[in-house]
Amino acid sequence: MNSMEKINQFRDDRNWRQFHNEKDLALSISLEASELLELFQWKTAAEGTKDIERVKEELADVLIYSYMMADNLNLDIDDIIEQKLIKNAEKYPVSKD
Repeated sequence: MNSMEKINQFRDDRNWRQFHNEKDLALSISLEASELLELFQWKTAAEGTKDIERVKEELADVLIYSYMMADNLNLDIDDIIEQKLIKNAEKYPVSKD
């Protein structure tokens, strides 16, 4: 079972699909990203990563909601990342000094 199937199974076992529309998933991504950011507030990068378990948990939450949104919209995550990397490469070419 891949990650998306595991996420959907977890959601469906709890009958949470009804709460996972695109708007609410976008809000959840932002909220979870804020929780991740809070781990670094007023700290150095090294201090923020001291509790790596909390970092992993918050990052996983961001990714889970992101995967769910992509799934809702029938988007292939690898494909949209590849497309974005191509755009980024065009926008920010490697300097050939």
